[in-house]
Amino acid sequence: MAKLKRKHYEAALEPLQVELVEMARWLADTGRRLVVLFEGRDTAGKGGAIDAIAEHLNPRQCRIVALPKPADREQTQWYFQRYVPHLPAAGEIALFDRSWYNRAGVEKVMGYADAEQVRTFLRQAPVFEQLLVDDGIVLFKYWLCCDQAKQEERFAERLEDPLKRWKLSPIDAASRERYDDYTSAREAMLEATHTEHAPWTLVDFNDQRRGRLALIRDLLSRIPDKRVPEHCVEFPPLPGKPKKERYTVIEPIVPGDDAD
Repeated sequence: MAKLKRKHYEAALEPLQVELVEMARWLADTGRRLVVLFEGRDTAGKGGAIDAIAEHLNPRQCRIVALPKPADREQTQWYFQRYVPHLPAAGEIALFDRSWYNRAGVEKVMGYADAEQVRTFLRQAPVFEQLLVDDGIVLFKYWLCCDQAKQEERFAERLEDPLKRWKLSPIDAASRERYDDYTSAREAMLEATHTEHAPWTLVDFNDQRRGRLALIRDLLSRIPDKRVPEHCVEFPPLPGKPKKERYTVIEPIVPGDDAD
């Protein structure tokens, strides 16, 4: 299948983003809480998918959660504890760019968690998620899939692009040799945590644009009827002529001619 062209992607994305705005309005009106987990291999496209969802949503309502590696104190806490403060309140959305499933993926493969810690996590995760769902949280879990050849292509692109080079880390370099290990870790994770109350959805992200569209369509299809009347704000005419800015302390910077 040919890569989806940008103009076709943007034409397909716009109506979905309108629906996402409607979904956010439904959440605010009903007080429901939405949590979406984005997991997958390095370079799969988690950040781009999250950006496509959050682009036109109110950042006060929709928060992106991308936690750094745990601090020394956090490493002594109950594993799920550091994620709990980032769960949404009424009407909010939390998009997790990697989540508690780090333990079943990168921590397992790279040796940051031992076998007993991983076994404990796989036993506790379905229980933790059952508590979230029982409390009324709408929980979606997505795993973004990509072949190793596509992953290598994206690593090379990041290495060459100074605007993307920050995404690379020593862990990325080491993980290149563990593609099969990540596959095995993912399958063990799915077997233990793909539950009726919190199922996984795998999305093909070899073409990231097609993947984003498929993921957003799936998310929207699983939200209940989200049609809520929009609260219209009226703007009556100004009582006089529009006023110009006035300055008495500091003058603003004057833009130059970028064509020069």
